[in-house]
Amino acid sequence: MAASSLPDVPLALQDPDYRNAVVDLLGAVSYGEISAFERLAEDAKLAPTLQDKVAIATMASAQIGKVGALHGRLRELGADPFAAMAPFRGAIDLFHEHTHPADWFEGLIKAYVGDGLADDFYREIAAYLDPSTRDLVVASLEDTGHAAFVVDRVRAGIVADHRLGGRRALWGRRLMGEALIQAQRVAAERDALAALLAGGVDRPGLDLAAIGRMFARLTERHAERMAELGLDS
Repeated sequence: MAASSLPDVPLALQDPDYRNAVVDLLGAVSYGEISAFERLAEDAKLAPTLQDKVAIATMASAQIGKVGALHGRLRELGADPFAAMAPFRGAIDLFHEHTHPADWFEGLIKAYVGDGLADDFYREIAAYLDPSTRDLVVASLEDTGHAAFVVDRVRAGIVADHRLGGRRALWGRRLMGEALIQAQRVAAERDALAALLAGGVDRPGLDLAAIGRMFARLTERHAERMAELGLDS
């Protein structure tokens, strides 16, 4: 289906390169939500109490619940949601393979810090989208109200065992490094996303200085999340 045949299609989406970038981004976010669901469901097995197990399962349910709207938008654009997600399976699966949590606390920190970093990256890209697509992406990245649960459990764990802080601070830094590697890999391999960041005649883009500032913001927000957990970044 051609973009121009869509009802009330934004002018930007009539640009095939821009439309391809939107399909890529929605595909990446969609698969990220699905993989987060799978990981959280697996992490629930590590929960020390039934209350914790239910909390993690609820977080997982919230992640998968966001996928429907993203897939609906992809279909509106004439794209197959599963084909749109396919190019991102490798990078996202590799991130999870390299950051498999060894215990309950590592899983919690990964859910908060790792997913938060990915969400920040997608929000940065969303700033260069048309308003309707930007609003959809940002809505799919909103916290579902479970951040406080993770912060409470990790802080309580550090109080109970002060050695936990140092070990988990190293884990947080590892998550940051792996996430940035995979984000850079995705941006480099997907020409449409790279073109989106470069801008167009009707849209601003990122020069090298702006890209540097973007990664500085990602690093700063990561440090803030680590501090919220009571960990050094």
